[in-house]
Amino acid sequence: MGRLFSGSEILLESLHREKVEVVFGLPGGAVLPLYDALYSAGIRHLLVRHEQAAAFAADGYARVSGKPGVCLVTSGPGATNLTTGLTSALMDSIPVVALTGQVPLPLIGKDAFQEADTIGITLPCTKQSFMARTAAEVPEIIHRAFKTAVSGRPGPVLVDLPKSVLMEKAEPQYPARPADERPERAREWSDDDLRRAAEMILASRKAVFYAGGGAIASGAWEELRELAELAHIPVTPTLMALGAFPSRHPLSLGMLGMHGSYATNMAVCRADLLVAIGARFDDRVTGRVKDFASRAKKIQFDVDPSEINK
Repeated sequence: MGRLFSGSEILLESLHREKVEVVFGLPGGAVLPLYDALYSAGIRHLLVRHEQAAAFAADGYARVSGKPGVCLVTSGPGATNLTTGLTSALMDSIPVVALTGQVPLPLIGKDAFQEADTIGITLPCTKQSFMARTAAEVPEIIHRAFKTAVSGRPGPVLVDLPKSVLMEKAEPQYPARPADERPERAREWSDDDLRRAAEMILASRKAVFYAGGGAIASGAWEELRELAELAHIPVTPTLMALGAFPSRHPLSLGMLGMHGSYATNMAVCRADLLVAIGARFDDRVTGRVKDFASRAKKIQFDVDPSEINK
């Protein structure tokens, strides 16, 4: 039998293997064993003054770095204070991994101090929520959490950590490779679909490219610019897509929708083809759906099949 490590040590080693450099957090009783181990773990910790700030800081880190942001809070109100930030990350498709403390396993369901059904509360505002029940399974759960956060449409994932698991000793087995690289995705479209889209673009006279946050999340800004210049079609970005297309480019229309310009909205209104690239047709953009780009045929590209025709 090999050397035994505490659940806290195993968790921090798992974060190292996922190439985590910084954690945004606020200490509390349920996660004190983890903070004791974090002190000498070599992972930078940035202290916030409220748990909601930890979620938003992790969100901002992910937007800037392109890597999942990590936040760490205690049980009960610590975990519930994350929900606003997690909901924002879910809506904007931002990869965040939230680590929440929980009461010891034997006390779950007994109304222990600062106990809350964190998994149930956060299911609607995360891609997936996990609870670790043994220290030995922590590496696999952390690996799955990071993989889920960046797979397909990115988003937040939560890992609930009972205090007893953080203190338990186990012999860990770590996954072979980190999950930070976005896995290959199955094609949702065929060559015939692309051919038909190309024919529609060539046949159009007043086409507009409508770029959303997916153009940034997928790193497709160079392809977007190349396609716009090749087809000589103007581009209008959503708020989430600002920066995906140069604002001073001759083909840039600027933002559309409620917070966009009159000229841009009129261009979309009169378009005969609207090509949506990683955009979710938000109501701040469309207004009355039946009147939005009503003269245009639509082509929609999105990594999330549930967004198509929604």
